[in-house]
Amino acid sequence: MIVTRFAPSPTGELHLGHAFSALTAFAAAQAAAGRFLLRIEDIDQGRCRPAFTPSILTDLAWLGLVWEQPVRRQSEHFDEYRSALDRLAAEGLLYPCFCSRKDIAAAGQAPHGPDGPLYPGTCRTLSESERTERRQSGQPFALRLDCAAAIRRVGPLLWHDQDAGAVVARPDLFGDVVLARKECPTSYHLAVTLDDARQGVTLVTRGVDLFEATHIHRLLQALFDLPVPDYRHHPLLTGPDGRRLAKRDRAQTLRSLREQGCSAAEVRALVGL
Repeated sequence: MIVTRFAPSPTGELHLGHAFSALTAFAAAQAAAGRFLLRIEDIDQGRCRPAFTPSILTDLAWLGLVWEQPVRRQSEHFDEYRSALDRLAAEGLLYPCFCSRKDIAAAGQAPHGPDGPLYPGTCRTLSESERTERRQSGQPFALRLDCAAAIRRVGPLLWHDQDAGAVVARPDLFGDVVLARKECPTSYHLAVTLDDARQGVTLVTRGVDLFEATHIHRLLQALFDLPVPDYRHHPLLTGPDGRRLAKRDRAQTLRSLREQGCSAAEVRALVGL
């Protein structure tokens, strides 16, 4: 049975791009007589606002979407993410990084990956005594995955995208990714991988802008012995200027469309679903 999901972050109102993604996932579940889940990805306590969650639920219900209860909220599961981090640390695959973003940018000619400049590994070789001393001094740090060691642990990996076919996993493209920070006890990469497995998701439906992130998620699945779902990375809706719709650009919200008198059917037609 297909189990898929829509997983918005409550950092603002939903717009047409969100409607397209949610309806795409919902249609996939309906076509296969499967299950459709809703997850609120609110791990970023600095940007997420609980007040946006009721609006998200209202918008999705207005579009005609029906999802299973209860809705999983990531902020209620930080202990699960910490436990996963402890497991990686115990296996020697996690290390504290005391470099600031400014330090990494100043490193100069570091190659770039999908998330920007690759981390040069400055803190990877610190001794345990150095790490302990810096932590005890109160120096802020992030927790990074030793990607090379992790890849050696699991070997070659594949994943399948419904449009792209079989894809060879290349988590090395990201270097030693951050899996947690002081202000946030998990990262998107870690939380979404664990959540999809915990919720039994068999088809991850999301935008093509997250295609490369799947390389890291496939590595984490292997490290935690998790099942591997199928993937569908759909195209992104764009505005008249050709740029993808985004909250930061104040894309027209579903709420504003509703208040202007648009019907749910008209919004579905606007996004082609």
